[in-house]
Amino acid sequence: MGTLCFLSIFTAMILTSQAQYLLPITKDEPTKQFYTTLEIGNYVKSPLYLLLDLGTNLTWLSCHKLQYLESLHTVACDSVSCEAIPGNGCNKNSCLYQQPKPLSSQNVTGRVVQDGASFSTTEGGNFLSQATLRIFTFSCAGDNDLQGLAPPVAGVLSLSPGSSSFTKQVTSEFDVIPKLALCLPSYGTGRFYVAGVYYIIPPFDNSTNPIPKTSTPMVIDSRGYQIIVMSMYVDGTPLTILGQVATRLSTVVPYTVLQTDIYNALAQSFTLKAEEMGISKVTSFAPFKDCFDARNVAGKNMTGPNVPEIEFGLPGNTGEVKWGFYGANTVVKVSEMVMCLAFYDGGQNPEDWIVIGTHQLQDYLLEFDFSTSTFSFSDSLLLHDTTCSTRPS
Repeated sequence: MGTLCFLSIFTAMILTSQAQYLLPITKDEPTKQFYTTLEIGNYVKSPLYLLLDLGTNLTWLSCHKLQYLESLHTVACDSVSCEAIPGNGCNKNSCLYQQPKPLSSQNVTGRVVQDGASFSTTEGGNFLSQATLRIFTFSCAGDNDLQGLAPPVAGVLSLSPGSSSFTKQVTSEFDVIPKLALCLPSYGTGRFYVAGVYYIIPPFDNSTNPIPKTSTPMVIDSRGYQIIVMSMYVDGTPLTILGQVATRLSTVVPYTVLQTDIYNALAQSFTLKAEEMGISKVTSFAPFKDCFDARNVAGKNMTGPNVPEIEFGLPGNTGEVKWGFYGANTVVKVSEMVMCLAFYDGGQNPEDWIVIGTHQLQDYLLEFDFSTSTFSFSDSLLLHDTTCSTRPS
């Protein structure tokens, strides 16, 4: 399953501002969900698979999955830990927390608890040792709350900008750079960095040949992270998208969701450009609306099927910057003969007019810097003949 081997010796010298923490990312292909491994417990450690979610504010998991509960303790309602969680509740003197379940209209209500959590540290791209968060605050959920999650997954790891998220707890405890970075794999194992300093993905070595990144302002709210899409292009032709659009980034939505008018503009332009390339349209294939004859595609290149490029125009320091998406991220093959535009029509009045999903985010290095409220992204790593993916050993 592509887990990361944790080294057993803890070295205090790495806990400096230059330390960084690296966890594995595994893709569950049937559900298109991405999860990591975290060891819970201070004495007997329970390795658990937890879904990565940029919108969850407090990590929750089925505590029934823990092998050892003696180091687990509940958080009192009048404690500093409970009061630090926005929207907390009480059951007698036990702290409770309720939050939305990813990809569901249901809420998850759990008792807030604390235990240890362990994960790997790196320096200069080299694995050094295991780090332990001696007091990790999360909540216990029931096994029925796991419905809809990939079978190995035991809960949800909070990557939100909230003060109680996993990433904020780590960066606060160890006094490291307040940021996280993701490299979502299209297969095998990817990379999840907390306080990332060195991003070594061959051929990039971070010193003489660093991964080039482009930055745009990041808007933080109670539901996660947003950027602004000012414009969209298909093979360089601009679309009309009704002005600047607040756009949410998601690690749980499998395909980018667009408000109906934006979707229609994109689909119509993509279809026109595809037909100019000799790619004919075919009957739709649910849940996708616009599909094409894969046999008409003139081969592949390093970025996937040779289809029209899609770009999002974003605000940069000196004007518009562009985030380009190519065949591997813009279409999905649903059969031997059919491929579809890998975007969903989200309806006329969705809560978010654009939500960028994981199919579009795969094989890009994505960095969320809390200190500067900046989101940075690489080019598609496929352009550089590399990926976020490593084969499990």
